[in-house]
Amino acid sequence: MTLSTDFSTVIAKAEELGQRFALTARHYDETGEFPFANFDALYETGLLGLVTSVEHGGRGGGLTEALAVVSAVARGEPSTALVLAMHYSQHYAIRASGQWPTHLVDRVTRANREGVALLNAAQVEPRVGSPSHGMLPDTIARRAGDVWRISGRKTYATGIPLLRWVSVLAVTDEPEPRLGSFLVPTSADGLRVEKTWNATGMRATNSDDLILDAVAIPLEDALDLAPAKEGLKRDERASAWYFSLVPAVYDGAARGARDWLTEFVTTRAPASLGAPLSTVARIQDGLGQIEVWLAANRRLLRSIAEDFDSGRPFSPDEAAVKHTVIENAIAVTTLALELGGNPGISRDNPLERHHRDALCGKAHAPQNNLVRTILARAALGRHAAKPAVSLEPVPVRPHPQPRLAVVGG
Repeated sequence: MTLSTDFSTVIAKAEELGQRFALTARHYDETGEFPFANFDALYETGLLGLVTSVEHGGRGGGLTEALAVVSAVARGEPSTALVLAMHYSQHYAIRASGQWPTHLVDRVTRANREGVALLNAAQVEPRVGSPSHGMLPDTIARRAGDVWRISGRKTYATGIPLLRWVSVLAVTDEPEPRLGSFLVPTSADGLRVEKTWNATGMRATNSDDLILDAVAIPLEDALDLAPAKEGLKRDERASAWYFSLVPAVYDGAARGARDWLTEFVTTRAPASLGAPLSTVARIQDGLGQIEVWLAANRRLLRSIAEDFDSGRPFSPDEAAVKHTVIENAIAVTTLALELGGNPGISRDNPLERHHRDALCGKAHAPQNNLVRTILARAALGRHAAKPAVSLEPVPVRPHPQPRLAVVGG
């Protein structure tokens, strides 16, 4: 991964913070509290503005730099990393999509310069699920004079305790309904949070439900409104941020598991063995398999980020990378638990937490079965579109037998 000198310094700061965040990760996992202090530290080091444009006070980093930072943070505390990944994805969209009105760009980026002002989207709903399944949301934006009044319920509002705004996906109640996002401040009247997040892992993300009851926002605070009958259209290039940064979070959890296991097997020396566990062939083989999975993850994630930043095409490989990286992360933590034995499953050690965190990667849309279906249909479509070509077989010609010299006679 090629980084400029300035970005190398930034990545080093992220790695240091990841190590610090690891010291309190157990506390946040056990209590479910939101890691406010971690985001204070990210702001103080300038990392919340990593991908924000330079003209708006940010560092102008690309996906390669964002991937490096998220990976470093995730290795210490994945919940913090997931919230940060969502924040980065939204701020890159502000910078590059061209869909954000100037007044909203100025408002959000100014707040990001002045303090911890996180941003995320709210799209998933209890009945409809993820918009990746193709259904329109139940959330409605009704026009009332010079404001939109938005009502609905969103689930999995990741990072809600520190979100300054939420980009809410909704359908208008117009005669010809439109679908789009509406920038809702979390301080708005009629907006409340219901504590529903009780997952087995990633507990500090506080991905609770967001309930909107006729929340009013100005008409001009809507984003990318388009006919609802056309469905939700995603920017394939911008989606690379989601498909790279989200799996990087769970890869980070797997690397945390590998780190603990490596330390454990090199320092644990059972009396019956008379040597560290790291000398056992079975342990070495298992650790080697973990390294294979992690090396593949690193290469896959890096390839998408570098293709994106250099403008090379990569779709639909991004979905396959998400699928593979998360599956590999779960495989790493599962094998690490097996190799770690009873100490591995003890809540006194972080290995079981890394495993629970990694398992949560499966919940992110689109789920693996949908990814496989999309890829299969694409392959079938390419086959159907392939023009029929009449080929003449290459003639078969027997290989000439070598002439043998006759000696004597």
